[in-house]
Amino acid sequence: MRAQNSATSPTAIAVGTPDSASAGTASGTAAGTASGTASGTALAALGVVAFSLTFPATAWGLEGFGPWSFVSVRSVLAALIAGAFLLAGRVPLPAREHWAGLAVVVAGVVVGFPLLTTVALTTSTTSHAAVVVGLLPLTTAALSALRTGVRPSRRFWAAAVAGAAVVLGFTLAESGGSLSTGDGFLFGALLACAAGYTEGGRLARAMPGWQVIGWALVLALPLTLAGSALGLAYEPVRLTVHGLAGLVWAAAGSTFLGLYVWYRGMAEIGAPRASQLQLAQPLLTLVWSVALLGERLSPAAPAAACAVLVCIALTQRA
Repeated sequence: MRAQNSATSPTAIAVGTPDSASAGTASGTAAGTASGTASGTALAALGVVAFSLTFPATAWGLEGFGPWSFVSVRSVLAALIAGAFLLAGRVPLPAREHWAGLAVVVAGVVVGFPLLTTVALTTSTTSHAAVVVGLLPLTTAALSALRTGVRPSRRFWAAAVAGAAVVLGFTLAESGGSLSTGDGFLFGALLACAAGYTEGGRLARAMPGWQVIGWALVLALPLTLAGSALGLAYEPVRLTVHGLAGLVWAAAGSTFLGLYVWYRGMAEIGAPRASQLQLAQPLLTLVWSVALLGERLSPAAPAAACAVLVCIALTQRA
């Protein structure tokens, strides 16, 4: 990763007649836009796949660590990875006007969401948590519209609300019509993560996405180091294969790699459109929960998956 890497590639200037030049510029712009949209969608989708493994990895991690130590240590490890990349690329410090936005990313993505969801998973199953957090796309789109002033079409909002309604209905059906005790933490995690995604997506237009999450992790390092020391001192630790595997994936896969491709994808296609790809995340997590954790999949899951995928298709065309 280079310091000058960005979501927008430089374009060549063609020399020819005015008519051929204008035609070439128009076709090149259209091709570049289509290519940028496709690559941005692919990157954001890869981020969704990485995120879909977060809850199963956290459940594994909790087999060996307490919730506070798990969250803190995973952030420290991710910060070390990010710091190594920043040093190797000789990346300069972010401009002063970006520090406030990075603080929001720290509060929402590095600290808030991991901590709240990890605490929730001590009393909730990963499948239940996954469908509740399925409301994240709509929350992100709403906050992004308020923050950036972008106004998506009515068709976009109709599809987004429909997708959120499917996820919410699935959640209530799975929990017998009532919310679990961990849902308060999960809803708080929704707001924290949506704010971090929105601000991170905005910053990714000014700097590469990997630098956004990289600097956020490094900025949070004093806090996460202190949290690690306290957590490891007061919470029991059992070094198991599952516990270590969950910790490593949560740090390297979900926190750094996932957020890198996610922010870069958002920079190319916009936060509202990218956020709707996350409608597939809870359903992917359900698959991982069955495959990795042995949880039983509800018969309603396939129907919910089809409905959510239809909503995703509609939002991508809105």
